Amino acid sequence: MQQHRFVCDVTRNGRRLDVWLTEQMDGITRSAIQRLIEAGRCLVDGKPARPSHKMKPEQVVILTVPEPQTWAIEAEDLPLRILFQDSDIAIIDKPTGMVVHPGAGHRSGTLVSALLHHIPGLTGVGGVERPGIVHRLDKGTSGVMIIAKNDPALAALQQQFSRRQIKKTYVALIWGQIKQPTGQISLAIGRSRTHAKMTTRAHTSKTALTRYEVSERFSPWCDLVYVYPATGRTHQIRVHFAAIGHPLIGDPSYGRQKKLQTGAPVLIQQLNRPALHAWKIGFAHPRTGMPLEFEAPMPQDFLQLLDELRRQRANRTLTTAGELSGRG
Repeated sequence: MQQHRFVCDVTRNGRRLDVWLTEQMDGITRSAIQRLIEAGRCLVDGKPARPSHKMKPEQVVILTVPEPQTWAIEAEDLPLRILFQDSDIAIIDKPTGMVVHPGAGHRSGTLVSALLHHIPGLTGVGGVERPGIVHRLDKGTSGVMIIAKNDPALAALQQQFSRRQIKKTYVALIWGQIKQPTGQISLAIGRSRTHAKMTTRAHTSKTALTRYEVSERFSPWCDLVYVYPATGRTHQIRVHFAAIGHPLIGDPSYGRQKKLQTGAPVLIQQLNRPALHAWKIGFAHPRTGMPLEFEAPMPQDFLQLLDELRRQRANRTLTTAGELSGRG
């Protein structure tokens, strides 16, 4: 059990207990806080309270958080493409739809289970539940990931991430035409107090920076962009582009452009995951320091969508050229 003690200051007078506690606790959602309160694990001035309790200055809150439950993760013979490996690292191409590590609702079928099957000796590297995991990709995001095969490699790679020495390139399809062909989005990101997602309008947030470059335009529907995240906040790319009015195609959480969907190619409308692919990653080898770069090929659904967009663009160009010729 972990016990946390907080004292409410005057600036938080009248704020709901569950909202206030979510602001105090890093890495725990409001719904989880509510469950702890309802289970009687939260005392306000020594007495149980409801999630809706209105906080007053100088009130003392004691929150008891039980130790997380762990379970044995079983290796599973799941398809996994390993792009490279040596005694220290493995570079894998994570498929779309695969969760990285076990969690609520995902006890099996995860990338970790696949790794335990394909990479002997990985068990326990960096912990029981996330062996070898240096960084993560969202369930719907495909692409290249680094896996550490021993603890020294894990520590060295984590240090490179914390120092922002890892060079990452993503490919994304965003709704609409972004005005500037190159630019950056610098908006702090934090967890929403009212929804189970991230936002640029959070009360408590962290610095986030995303650079981008337009690769192709498919007027009027979307742009293909190269994305270079300088920081690694949760859902950063998805949140940033949604915040500037150009959410990722297929993203169910951070908004859709319904106006542009009218008349858009069917494959765009049918895409059921964010159009985001981790294309390249560059870093220094954790043992030798040698500069390395790897890339993962575009997944089939992304390639099919791009082919359709290019075909539609070519048809529109030919139609426009024919109309102009006819007028001449």
